Amino acid sequence: MMLVWLIVVPFAGGVLAWSLSRAGGRDIASRWVSLIALVIDLFLVAGLWAGYSVRLGTGALSLPGVSLPYGKWFKEFKVPWIPQAGISFHLAMDGLSLLLVTLTLVLGVVSVAASWSEIKDRTGFFHFNLLWTLSGIIGVFLALDLFLFYFFWEMMLVPMYFLIAIWGHERKLYASVKFFIFTQLGGLFMLLSILGLFFIHGGQTGVYTFDYTALLGTAMPPATAFWLMLGFFIAFAVKLPAVPVHSWLPDAHTEAPTAGSVILAGLLLKTGAYGLLRFTVPLFPEASASFAPLAMALGVISILYGAFLAFGQTDLKRLVADTSISHMGFVLLGIYSWNRIALQGTVMQMLCHGISTGMLFVLAGAVQERIHTRDMRRMGRFWEKAPVMGGVGMLFALASLGLPGLGNFIGEFLVLLGAFMASRVMAVIASLGLIVSTVYALWMVQQVFHGEPREDWTLPDFHPREKGISAVMIVLIVWLGLYPQPVINAARPALENLRKVRAAVLMQQQEKGGAEGKGGPNELR
Repeated sequence: MMLVWLIVVPFAGGVLAWSLSRAGGRDIASRWVSLIALVIDLFLVAGLWAGYSVRLGTGALSLPGVSLPYGKWFKEFKVPWIPQAGISFHLAMDGLSLLLVTLTLVLGVVSVAASWSEIKDRTGFFHFNLLWTLSGIIGVFLALDLFLFYFFWEMMLVPMYFLIAIWGHERKLYASVKFFIFTQLGGLFMLLSILGLFFIHGGQTGVYTFDYTALLGTAMPPATAFWLMLGFFIAFAVKLPAVPVHSWLPDAHTEAPTAGSVILAGLLLKTGAYGLLRFTVPLFPEASASFAPLAMALGVISILYGAFLAFGQTDLKRLVADTSISHMGFVLLGIYSWNRIALQGTVMQMLCHGISTGMLFVLAGAVQERIHTRDMRRMGRFWEKAPVMGGVGMLFALASLGLPGLGNFIGEFLVLLGAFMASRVMAVIASLGLIVSTVYALWMVQQVFHGEPREDWTLPDFHPREKGISAVMIVLIVWLGLYPQPVINAARPALENLRKVRAAVLMQQQEKGGAEGKGGPNELR
């Protein structure tokens, strides 16, 4: 039941926070209830970490005609939900999902703390939507029934829409509607693919189920597998986001409140990467192999295009938003390189991007709350007035550009090293993104904290609450940069299992005459 409680606690906390506000309670009660709910979940996760052992790998997952060396789940919960339709409430956790759930709760606490003084209107409803979004994200990282996965996938969408539409900034309605349309359309493509997989498997075996472990290895014609894979890929690429389905992201991140931007950049984008890792490649190994060169090319384009977009921005939040397109391009490149080093780098990049970009959005939100503008052309020499803010901004700008000693460097270096093993051309071109990222990161610091002041702003430095947030995030990003091995060790069994499952399913499909092993670079072949 521990996995269930991870979802239920923030869900119930959001309801309680809203109820207290509607009952005439003070706004502070809603804030404390939200914070306490997330801290309770953090204690649950700490208990999971205490009992987690990276020495997984025993046991096997049986499929028709093949035994997959898939290690036992660290935690698993499964009960029938709608058995007539083959739907179960199936949750499971391995090292990969444990890392991502931990990131979710850490950034959830940061989001509540960052919005403590920013949100003054309808505070209870704000925290209701915030916690329900987090609950949906945790569900995405734990669900192993594809129907349940889609349920949580859509559950994230509605409360995030309200966070942007109600508490956003100038163009909040436009940004929220654009976010909703893009992600909803992408989700519909995935739903069609899920239903196609459901009916194909049922027609072959007589067992109609949405269970992920049962659907692995479903035999189908290569063309059918490609179109079903494409439905999953589109949904996850939109959420990642990858060029050319990225245009919702700068508007949504820019117009969202600080907490919304932190969750969007730090967590929602990671659900797209997680979906590609957990579902797209293992369910459709041959189709993914043939699609890998194009997917890697999209990753490289995203790296360069996002970096050039960021350099051309004058809006502080929009600049940080555009960097996410570039950084998540490394994730897409790493996933479709699909070798051990690239996948380890992908996980590191997901975690470090969530921390560094999340903190940059906290910084941008703090600046906007103080001077009521995001226009960097009106800023300058803020370091003299707010040296703590300036130091934090400098550190996380350096993390964003991939400075050695900070976590982002480890992720990007491993991804490029793994990509070089898969495609030297792609790796070399992608490395150019590191040069452009140096330019936009240092230019941002120069415009905001140095240079000639454009206006005479009164800019209070970070408050103790903001200093506390900064201290936690600094410790995390430096720790991941200097000693990433615990994270790599925690993710290794899950990543190895995913690679073994993909290889075993591909071998099974080839033995049945459905594949000839064409396409795909290196180990994805």
